[in-house]
Amino acid sequence: MEIIYYCLVGAVGLCLGSFLNALIYRIPRKLPFVMNRSVCPKCSSQLKWYHNIPLVSYLFLRGKCAFCGERISPRYPIVELANAGLYLYFYWQLGFTVDFFIFAYLSSVLLAIFLIDLDHQLIPNFFTYSGIVLGLGLSFVPGGLSPVQSLIGFLVGGGSLYLIALLGDWLFKKESMGGGDIKMAAMLGAFLGWQKVLFVFIASAAIGLVVSIIMMLLSARMREERVIPFGPFLAGAAMLAILYGDRIIEFYVTNFLPAQ
Repeated sequence: MEIIYYCLVGAVGLCLGSFLNALIYRIPRKLPFVMNRSVCPKCSSQLKWYHNIPLVSYLFLRGKCAFCGERISPRYPIVELANAGLYLYFYWQLGFTVDFFIFAYLSSVLLAIFLIDLDHQLIPNFFTYSGIVLGLGLSFVPGGLSPVQSLIGFLVGGGSLYLIALLGDWLFKKESMGGGDIKMAAMLGAFLGWQKVLFVFIASAAIGLVVSIIMMLLSARMREERVIPFGPFLAGAAMLAILYGDRIIEFYVTNFLPAQ
C-alpha cells in the first residue's frame, strides 16, 4: 500500500505543478486562470486535454507545440518535477499529517513566487494575502504553532522587513524594497514563527549578497540597473528553513549560545 501512496502523492504533485505553471504565466499578465483552456503562447492555438498531461505530454511532444512546432520551455516539466519531488519528500518525512499539507502548500507558493518575481519583479497579492490568512488560520489547528506564535511571527516578519525597507529608502534615496517582499515576509512569519522567519532574513541576505555580486560581475545590464528581485532569495531561504530550519537553529543554540 505504501508504494501506492507515494505514487498518489507524486501524481498530485505533478498535476498541481502543472497548475502552478498556469498561475506563473497568467497571474503577472492578469489573464484568467480558472475554467480557461490552455493555449500555446506562440501561436495561440487552444491545446487539447491530452496536450496538458503533466510531464508525459512534454516528453511525447518532444518539447514542441503540437500545432506550430515551436519549442516549449523546459521550465514547465522542471516545475512539475520540482513540485512533485517536494511533495514526495514531505510525505517521506511526515506522512499524511497536518504539517505535510502545510509544507506542501507553502513549497508550491514559494516555487511560484520565486519564478514570478524572477521574471517580472512582482510578488502577487494572490499568494501573500491568501497565505497570511491561511497561515494565521492554521495556527488554531493543534500540533503546530499556536495562534500567538503565528501572530508574533506575522508581526516580526512583516514589521522587520518594513523597517529594513524604510532604512534602505533613507540610505539610497529611492525605494529599496517592494511591498510584495514585506507581505511575503509577513506570510512566512505566520507559517513558520518568529525564530524561523529571522533565520530566513539572515539566510536570504547572505544568499542575495553572494548571488548579486556574482551577477553584477558577470552582467553589464545588472551593473547598470542594479535592480535584483529579493523574492527569490526569500523563497530559497524559506525552503531552507522548512527543510533544515529546526536542525540549524538547534545547532546554533547548542554551540554558540552560552549555557544557562
